[in-house]
This record gives sequence, C-alpha cells and structure tokens, in this order.
Amino acid sequence: MPPGQAKKYNNNNDWRFRNEDRDRFYSHYRNDANRWRGKRRPVFVRGQSIPRGYTIRAVPRTYWQGMPPPPPGYQYGYSDGYVVAYNPTTRIIADVLDMVTAAATR
Repeated sequence: MPPGQAKKYNNNNDWRFRNEDRDRFYSHYRNDANRWRGKRRPVFVRGQSIPRGYTIRAVPRTYWQGMPPPPPGYQYGYSDGYVVAYNPTTRIIADVLDMVTAAATR
C-alpha cells in the first residue's frame, strides 16, 4: 500500500464509490449494462456475499485510475451489470454500483 493510504481507510470510508465513479465505470461497461436492461439478474448488496456460481471479472486498473483504491484485502470486480468492491476470499461486498440503473437514467 502506498504511503499515506492506510490513514485514508481509517477516515470515513473514503474508498466507497461516489456518484462521479458511476460515470467513470459506465463509460467502460455501457454496452453490457444496456444488455442487462429488463433482464433478471442477481441483486448485489453491500455487506452481503456474492452468490456462489457467479463469476466476478477483475476491473482493469485503468478503469479506476484516479479513484481511491479498494480497501486492503478487497478488489474491484464486475458481474451482471454491477461494479463491486469485494473480498475475493469471502466474496463479501464492501460497496456496489449498479450500472444497469445508470444506463436506465441516460
């Protein structure tokens, strides 16, 4: 972890997704999010685990460059129209952005 980052995690959850982060990710996942409109998909919720059987693809670092990194032990992933900050071992979701909802409001 880069120097100074540890303090950030102890200070009001600065790593959580912000509204402007939705636009950043939407530019990369727009086509997939549009494909999921009106289709049945799982509901990913902060604090719950990602159901087994769902594959989470890593979000390339270039997609979130300039944002705070995910909390220690977590990573950013994408599945079924959601960008999640999650623990890959426990599959617990720390935060979630619904790209399908973003697509529907455009």
